[in-house]
Amino acid sequence: MSEPKSNDLLHKAAEWWSTEIIDMKPGSIRFRGFPIEQLIGRVSFPQMIWLMLKGDLPTPDQSALMEAALVAAVDHGPQAPSIAIGRMAVTCGLPLNGAMASAINVLDDVHGGAGEQCMELYADIARHMDAGVGREAAIEAGLDAFIPGHGKIIPGFGHRFHPVDPRSPRLLELVDAARERHVVSGRFADIGRGVEALMESRKGRRIPMNIDGATAVIYSELGFSPALGRGLFILSRSVGILAHAWEQSQQGGRIKGPMPPGIPYAYTGIAPRDFAG
Repeated sequence: MSEPKSNDLLHKAAEWWSTEIIDMKPGSIRFRGFPIEQLIGRVSFPQMIWLMLKGDLPTPDQSALMEAALVAAVDHGPQAPSIAIGRMAVTCGLPLNGAMASAINVLDDVHGGAGEQCMELYADIARHMDAGVGREAAIEAGLDAFIPGHGKIIPGFGHRFHPVDPRSPRLLELVDAARERHVVSGRFADIGRGVEALMESRKGRRIPMNIDGATAVIYSELGFSPALGRGLFILSRSVGILAHAWEQSQQGGRIKGPMPPGIPYAYTGIAPRDFAG
């Protein structure tokens, strides 16, 4: 093989993957230009997430608000399907990584996707406002456009377990405080509260903002794309999945299903009959 052809192949191989995230070579690891040894011990995990996703470091106030959202969503108990699946997977013999992967795989549109979907709704309302539509009219237009494609259940509002999600008021309180310090604009907090108010006026009862609606406010205020909403939620919920999988591994148990053996499922098929041959 000639020298020019060799160099060309080497160049093509080097260009096969292109990234602005990491520059790694023997003896050197840099994230977004920063040497890893300068980040270790000086940068928190939320700051590192921000750096990896956005390309630079957040301010301390931005980092604190992001961290609050991540902390709030770590777990919701074994009745949450992802947590239950992680625990069941361990009793089937999977190691922690397999249990975590099994649990994370169910965090899709229905279970785990509400935060992203709520961010999409907020972003659409913001686009209407940017086009000159007043806030209340923009919220109405955004909600009316959202329902035909997604159904009447609005992600980010209401909870099948909590009459009022105890996490949401605290998160919104932190957003309001950050707004007063000019860390965030408060625009998406206003949008979220406006959606809640419009739904109450239409339905005649309050459907409070839940954890997904509140974290959607925070991630939107911090400038994250809606497409990152689910990934950020998964980063948070992975902590709970890991904790439950580890706890189950310490408790033991083999092939634990969703219900104790003494509790039957409901059979709704054909009554017992004989095979005539």
